[in-house]
Amino acid sequence: MDSTTDTTPGFFARLKQHHIYRVVVVYAVVAGFLIQLGSRVLPAFGWGYFFPTVIIVLLAGFPVALVLAWMLMQPQDPAKFGRWQQLRWKLGAALSLAVVIAVVISGFYAWRFSVRHAERLATAPADTTAIPTKSIAVLPFENLSADKNNAYFVAGMQDLILTKLADIGDLTVISRTSTMQYGSHPQNLKAIAQQLGVANILEGSVQKAGNQVLINVQLIDADKDHHIWAEAYTRTLDNIFGVEGEVAEKIAQALQAKLSPVETARLATVPTENQAAYDLFLRAEFQTNRGDVNYDTASWKAAIPLYRQAIDKDSKFALAWARLSYAESELAWFGGGGQNVKQLTAQARTDAERALALAPDLSASQLALGYSDYWGRGDYASALKAFAAALMLRPNDADTLAARGYVERRQGRLDAAIASLQQALAHDPRNSQFAFELGTTYAMASRFADAETWYQRALALNPDNLNAKSNYSLTIVLQSGDIPRALAAAQGDAPLLKFQRVLQLTWLRKYNEALTLLAGIPDTPDNFIPYGGSKALQMANLYRLAGDTAHAQSLFAQAETDTRAQLAQQQGINLAFVWGNLASAELGLGHTGDGLEAVAKSQAILAKIHDQTYGPRIMETNASVYAQAQRPDLAVPLLAKALASPGIGIIYSPVLLWLDPAWDSIRKDPRFQALLKKYAQEEPPQTGNQD
Repeated sequence: MDSTTDTTPGFFARLKQHHIYRVVVVYAVVAGFLIQLGSRVLPAFGWGYFFPTVIIVLLAGFPVALVLAWMLMQPQDPAKFGRWQQLRWKLGAALSLAVVIAVVISGFYAWRFSVRHAERLATAPADTTAIPTKSIAVLPFENLSADKNNAYFVAGMQDLILTKLADIGDLTVISRTSTMQYGSHPQNLKAIAQQLGVANILEGSVQKAGNQVLINVQLIDADKDHHIWAEAYTRTLDNIFGVEGEVAEKIAQALQAKLSPVETARLATVPTENQAAYDLFLRAEFQTNRGDVNYDTASWKAAIPLYRQAIDKDSKFALAWARLSYAESELAWFGGGGQNVKQLTAQARTDAERALALAPDLSASQLALGYSDYWGRGDYASALKAFAAALMLRPNDADTLAARGYVERRQGRLDAAIASLQQALAHDPRNSQFAFELGTTYAMASRFADAETWYQRALALNPDNLNAKSNYSLTIVLQSGDIPRALAAAQGDAPLLKFQRVLQLTWLRKYNEALTLLAGIPDTPDNFIPYGGSKALQMANLYRLAGDTAHAQSLFAQAETDTRAQLAQQQGINLAFVWGNLASAELGLGHTGDGLEAVAKSQAILAKIHDQTYGPRIMETNASVYAQAQRPDLAVPLLAKALASPGIGIIYSPVLLWLDPAWDSIRKDPRFQALLKKYAQEEPPQTGNQD
């Protein structure tokens, strides 16, 4: 028997021949790069939910890459293969190619599924299986006027008709904010009705020429796509009063909705019979509604004098009194936009009481009184009582349900607030603002994954919701500490988005970039509101962190003067912010005693208000002021209390203990080290161990 030497290479040698080791290394590097890229880029486009799909596809592709390497990257001497071995090689290569194609196709469809998931966030109705037959949505009315500046009048007519419909208890009526994104005459009414959760759609148009007004309305059964009722109303501005009640009554009859005697009387009631007052009121409403989208104080300031002029024309115009009070309370709550907050708050109370005296059965009157209690006085119990009275008059009013939720979260009752906001969304399912507020409430509870979902929904409903975009970006940092990804999600030229990027650049200690960005924001009261501090103060603190004492000193002096002027104008929770801002300015000037005294006054105000939304933020801010004063004995206990408070997640999380330079001056203190140890599981991985 012949003796031969077996020259067949061993298994590991064959792996080397087929370059398997090289393939593993290259694949790992490329996959790691794609994962890092996806984690940052996808959320910036609102596709964060697609990220797991990327990982799955990359993992599935790994064994495919190994098979391809084995089959396609031949040993140095392929001639040693027999015919059968070559055939097996070709079959294996073909099979591997088929697997690759299958993975690619699967990845594509997974991507399409993810995109459609985002679309469904914006389009899915609350419950398509139980749509009430007596339900209706009023689409935006078409402006057929030659003068397009009449848009305020057209929007006002839609609102007044919708308000009258909402007074009918037997009807389910979707709010204006859910319908404003649609066109006046969309093609697929059935799909829109399903998205809104209604059975019927009201379309309309308004043509205004001089003193003449033509209003066309048509009620449509969305499922069957046929007209139930239609009518044209030709009016002059002198006799247009009451047309909204006529339309609402006709719709009620067409849908066989039952009307109580009280509701019938309400439909016949006109808010005013003064033509000029009516027109001014509609102009004011246009401004107020625009301001509500992104807390635009400039729009509210424009609305208030228009309401006043309407009331001057008709002193018994109760709805105008109520809406004026609401706008004044809202403007005061968001800092006043340069106006005296104490005066605004007092005037809002007077105007709400006037509305209530004129029309105690008007839900808008109760709503105005409730906001005066909530925003103006911090009297949560009285606010809830007023909102309950408003709901008795209009049980399904989404705005009042949401208002109740806002008060509940101030009280720290976050589960109750979530339930109230979900009820509001059930009646106004495409309201981007409500989706944002629900996301904010989940963030307060530090339920950041839920918060991100609702912020994404808010943005899907309205990409221009700057509050949702800013808070979504912040939540990324609070949850993971991933600042580059958060910065990518906060791109845009709006001041609100720039403020968010300034904050995150500060956490990255890129002070020069933050200063450049902050310097470009116009220094107006509408941009720099009390709880953020003046522009001079914010820039002074950035220069201080950067070690530029000379620039910081002059700005601290300016900030001290500006902030003291605000003390006489602000009140309530805003005043607590102002005292904290003054403390930072005083410390920046080296006035340690005055600074510590100012912090104590801020804390004393907070102790009286018991605000679980802004309260934790003020505590954290004041703790940073104590750190600025080199007082870890005061800073650490207050910071620990803030981190343990319900509501802290709206602005802060333990992740920032490692990232925020506010704590650098006390970072080595044993008390702060103990706090780091307590929250050690929250340390973001990219920071490493700085201590």
